[in-house]
Amino acid sequence: MRDQEPTPGHPERRLSTKETAELLGVKPETVYAYVSRGQLGSRREPGGRGSTFDAKEVEALARRNRRESNGSSGSGGELSVRTRITLIEKDRYFFRGVDATELAARHSYEEIAEWLWTGELRPGITFTAPRAAVAVARRAVDALPEHAGPTDRLRVAAIAAATADPLRFDLSEDAVLGTARTLIPTLVAALPPVRRTHRDEGPLAHRLWARLSGRPADEASLRVLDTALGLLVDHDLAASTLAVRVAASARAHAYAAVSSGLGVLEGPLHGAASGLAHRMLLDVLDQGSAAPVVADELRAGRRIPGLGHRLYPGEDPRARALFALLKDVPGAGPALAAARDIVATTARHTPLHANVDLALAVLTASSGMPSTAGETIFAVARTAGWIAHALEEYGERPLRMRPSGHYVGPKPPQPLPE
Repeated sequence: MRDQEPTPGHPERRLSTKETAELLGVKPETVYAYVSRGQLGSRREPGGRGSTFDAKEVEALARRNRRESNGSSGSGGELSVRTRITLIEKDRYFFRGVDATELAARHSYEEIAEWLWTGELRPGITFTAPRAAVAVARRAVDALPEHAGPTDRLRVAAIAAATADPLRFDLSEDAVLGTARTLIPTLVAALPPVRRTHRDEGPLAHRLWARLSGRPADEASLRVLDTALGLLVDHDLAASTLAVRVAASARAHAYAAVSSGLGVLEGPLHGAASGLAHRMLLDVLDQGSAAPVVADELRAGRRIPGLGHRLYPGEDPRARALFALLKDVPGAGPALAAARDIVATTARHTPLHANVDLALAVLTASSGMPSTAGETIFAVARTAGWIAHALEEYGERPLRMRPSGHYVGPKPPQPLPE
């Protein structure tokens, strides 16, 4: 904690923790979260029982929070949210200031999740699902129709797991972290296994593989899957992440916040985009050339899936990292060649680079996985990022993610309809 020294001759006005919390519109524990992040200074008075805070500094923080809650920013009026999690710039992205692709190359998904949540690395950590939560989640998932998609299953599993956790409404950091470490493996364990022989232990990527492919996993393929999970763990304020933060702003518990993210993720422009790339890749492999497949897509007025990203004018760093690893996967050669053919064929029309959806499609198509496998990988991976954002939002003023509507309907008062 940094002490606030009064200016000689101008004694500062000090606020108690309760007064500070009331002015900021947060709980007392959130006040100390501001202190731990360096956003607010505190001082313990001699003989006092609690910390005190500089009134001017508290008022400045309150004004800053109000500006953010109104969506004001320096980027043309778009919503801007302070975050310490992910930075994207110049065809690179960083988790807490560390290059994300380098983290994913050296650490497991679970280790990266811990880094995202706490800023600390815990080498060798694995997440374990409680048996009671898994049992409840599996029963709920098994009751779904056979045609239910992976995001349907994961969302139902999250809701079912919540009902088995009587402490879900505890939004303290330790409680939410405990939820995160058990929810993610519960989601994986609730998915129906493709292979009859599987183990619900060890690294999460190994457990997830048995839910995606009926083939035995080789080390190179498992490394690609684990790296994909690590690369996809977060990507700043994507649509699903914003939904999570809105839910957390209303103080929804972590299970409900994750469920909000899963609902948005299902859209074809977000988590389901890799399925479109997967099916296109199979068409290219079937026809032996990307030219007729790309022509059909363009004739139908559709954009080519797996190409381009609005945040990366150059190559998607996630795709670059995965393509490098896919070269070592047995049997991935034809799918890699098909992906290169798609990029080269489309480049004649517009210079777009491959994005992470095309890289995921190469993994899923060459591993005997269904077209929905990429969506599953995306959802499981991103759950860790959603928890990180929920944790940040729990430390902010409640309901700050409440924009005002700009009414453009008929001017009132209007007569009652007949």
